[in-house]
Amino acid sequence: MSQTQLHVHADFAKMEYLRVLVGKASSPYQYAAMKIESIHIENFKVFKKATVKDIPQMAVLLGANGSGKTTFFDIFGFLGDALQSNVTIALNKRGGFHEVVSRGCDIDRDFIKFEIKFRNDSGSGEKNPVITYSIEIGFEKGKVYINRELLKYRRGQRGKPWHFLDFSRGMGYAVTNEDDYGKEGVEAQRIQQKVTSPDILAIKGLGQFEQFKAISNFRTLLEKWYVSNFKIEYGKNSPDVGISNHLSTAGENLAQVTKFMYDYHREVFQKILEKLPKRIPGINGVEAKETEDGRIILRFNDRNFKDPFVARYVSDGTIKMFAFMILLHDPEPHPLLCIEEPENFLHPDLLLQLCEEIREYSERGGQVFVSSHSPDFVNGLNLDELFFVNKENGFSVIKAAKDDDIVATLSKDNQLGWLWRNKYLKGAGL
Repeated sequence: MSQTQLHVHADFAKMEYLRVLVGKASSPYQYAAMKIESIHIENFKVFKKATVKDIPQMAVLLGANGSGKTTFFDIFGFLGDALQSNVTIALNKRGGFHEVVSRGCDIDRDFIKFEIKFRNDSGSGEKNPVITYSIEIGFEKGKVYINRELLKYRRGQRGKPWHFLDFSRGMGYAVTNEDDYGKEGVEAQRIQQKVTSPDILAIKGLGQFEQFKAISNFRTLLEKWYVSNFKIEYGKNSPDVGISNHLSTAGENLAQVTKFMYDYHREVFQKILEKLPKRIPGINGVEAKETEDGRIILRFNDRNFKDPFVARYVSDGTIKMFAFMILLHDPEPHPLLCIEEPENFLHPDLLLQLCEEIREYSERGGQVFVSSHSPDFVNGLNLDELFFVNKENGFSVIKAAKDDDIVATLSKDNQLGWLWRNKYLKGAGL
């Protein structure tokens, strides 16, 4: 691919913006700084009470339709909506408190609860303490409120944990000397705060200040959480020329992001080109060409033909696999990426390749949750990456495949997808 095929028409202001946006990192990738280790859920839709522990960097959920996989992903969607606006609006988007709280709950007494444990990565190789964020949401006299919002951690096995943030019904405090935690003789210094409404998350305001590092990091997780909802027809669009440094959830800016990565992250883009013949059979090159009428079109080079094909004439599977390549090679990985049923529109023989790409993404620092109905995709997994979602007494539970003695034993000599297809994975809801 020549430089003239992908060229830049930008004034100084645009170039200065991109210089700040891209930065001067020596590595082609900027690593995520957080890993979720466990999640506890109570009274949220189909999850009456469920806990997932020892969550790896890449976690794949299996289960029948309606088992709760999408609802599990929506935990972060709900918290993200609550952060962007407030808890009332987040609930109303899902039908209101009465529709979200689990069936059989006492509306006036039971709370929707989440507890998320995570670690921050300092980049030094040192294992940082587990941070716990929890929230209880109640309903009283026709209004939603946050009964308690808490963020805490304990350094080591000894010592009393500090509550870096502790709020109830809109009032509480935050610790201002977070860096002093664990130092002998140092006490927590607290500042009292009040939010404007009891349905507003305290992390929404406090997470904007650098002095509250743990709070800020968790806020960042929610803000940058990404659920892939790629739509083939959007990916084939020819958008107007513009700047897009991250693929949108629906993928309508695929051509813009491709051009951005070529222009400003050439090393990463070259890695994608080197992988294309293996990941997308027959395709040995892609270019994002700027047209005279101010649009960007994707053109795919097929080694069997002299002239490239524009995006709207290539297969749906080709577009989707290329979009995954762009997403999974993002130079600034999302701290949490969720992908539902990635096998749709892809040939079964490509799913092991996709599984490998997702794992590589997770190894670069971005945590990934995937739901799947494909034994071919599951064949690429390690035992500790697999979880089952199924119903017990009408409510969903999540179990790790490694905790099933039969599955753990059989997986030593058999692929997990083969075990699933042959009905050995009873906990997967099949």
